[in-house]
Amino acid sequence: MISKKEILQIIADQQLLGFKAGDLPRLQSGFSDKEVAVISGVRRCGKSTLLHEIRSKSAEKDYYFNFDDERLVNFSLNDFQLLYEAFIELFGKQSTFYFDEIQNVPGWERFVRRLYDYNNKIYITGSNASMLSRELGTHLTGRYVRQEMFPFSFAEFMAFHKKVIPQKSLFSTEEKVQLYSDFLSYFKKGGFPAYLKSGNNEYLKSLYESIIFRDVMVRNNLTNEKEILELVHFAASNTSKLFSYNSLMKVIGVKNATTVKNYLSFLENTYLLFLVNKYDSSVKKQIQNPRKLYFIDLGLVRELGFHHSEDNGRLLENLVFIELIRRGKEVYYHSQKHECDFVIKEKNKIVEAIQVSWSVYNQTTKEREIDGLVEALIFHNLKEGLILTDSEEDEFTVKDMKIKVIPAWKWLLKLK
Repeated sequence: MISKKEILQIIADQQLLGFKAGDLPRLQSGFSDKEVAVISGVRRCGKSTLLHEIRSKSAEKDYYFNFDDERLVNFSLNDFQLLYEAFIELFGKQSTFYFDEIQNVPGWERFVRRLYDYNNKIYITGSNASMLSRELGTHLTGRYVRQEMFPFSFAEFMAFHKKVIPQKSLFSTEEKVQLYSDFLSYFKKGGFPAYLKSGNNEYLKSLYESIIFRDVMVRNNLTNEKEILELVHFAASNTSKLFSYNSLMKVIGVKNATTVKNYLSFLENTYLLFLVNKYDSSVKKQIQNPRKLYFIDLGLVRELGFHHSEDNGRLLENLVFIELIRRGKEVYYHSQKHECDFVIKEKNKIVEAIQVSWSVYNQTTKEREIDGLVEALIFHNLKEGLILTDSEEDEFTVKDMKIKVIPAWKWLLKLK
């Protein structure tokens, strides 16, 4: 329980929070006027900034409340009415609400549903995928629209640094060199906005600790810090590789594969990492096969794991995966005799196959990548495949199938 006096103080304090609108550029889609607008994603990827940008463009800006505040540790479902009354006392009657990290309060969806039923417009943010999905599905089915946010894409990274992207098919040598240089910077630093502003690695460490201790351990009542930290370090050092729960069980020294499965589920719910299944028409077989693991951001991966230059191919694969899910793709990997990094599913059908390699100059590497891609194309009856590299570009035909080799930076920017 919390007093109205405390709520009034917190509201007043929080009115001063937030980046200036437009300070951190976002390529965003609009929300409709009716449905509850849900903005979800990993901590500090810019959800609050987007919320403040939306506020700045609205006639009603004042009903803002951030639940990720230590003074609200005892805030409960019954306190929402006090919050509503406090808003009215301070600002008069308004019908637009902005709630940051609302999933911290159990039962929040009941209050939001009541606001919705009385024709209010509600914007909410959250950084726990499972909790949001479960609670939205319970009381707000069909009444919300959701936008997932990620650290900056390469295009947003360029906009953040006020770089102009040439919109054309043929680039001068100077333009190519500059774009490639910018890509390498993005490849190294990742896309967390505040880290790009400060360049301070302590920021990434602070972000990681906040996710691990607040969103994973405290939220799920876990006590074995060592197991979680070892799991994340190993995963960050082996991103893009195949794993099984049994193999990870041995690495972190737990006695039950279910424990590893639960840990990964908790981490996945925070958007820190993602698990990818092998594609199979049988869901049961998908679950039984080894999975691949990818992280939300390369800057964070470099901070958490151990890497050397030979890992560039796996890190590029991680980068491509994040861009695919940013674009809303349903992603699997293909594996039979050979392996293809990504196959994209739409309406119960595989429609695209993508292979990722830092370089295909080496003939052995090129043959391996082509073999995996061609196998996936034949298996899924596709006529064209894609290989993404750091800088190489080519086009050729194998067994009547067109293979395009495109620099990752060009693909990321959706340039022809």
